[in-house]
Amino acid sequence: MQMLLGLALVLGLIVLASWALKRFGAGATSSVSAIKVLTAASVGPRERVVLVEISDTWLVLGVAPGRVSALHQLPRQALPAPEPAARGFGKWLADARRAQGGPR
Repeated sequence: MQMLLGLALVLGLIVLASWALKRFGAGATSSVSAIKVLTAASVGPRERVVLVEISDTWLVLGVAPGRVSALHQLPRQALPAPEPAARGFGKWLADARRAQGGPR
């Protein structure tokens, strides 16, 4: 009986949490947004530099725990082509084996 009461309590908490999330709109996202994050780069364990597009303007933001700072503002432009992916260790090892005449 104690186990069934515990199970009922846990299931009740799950239903209550689901209702609260729906009621207060947590997790609701809009498919159309005025702000778009273009790219981000980590510059420390908890710090990032983020490129954000708002209308026809790009903002470079410094983001740290509890703080967002505008670093630069520039007009919208085309993003540069992504750099080719770095060669992985597997590719390097296969090339080294091939160069020594070993199995592929």
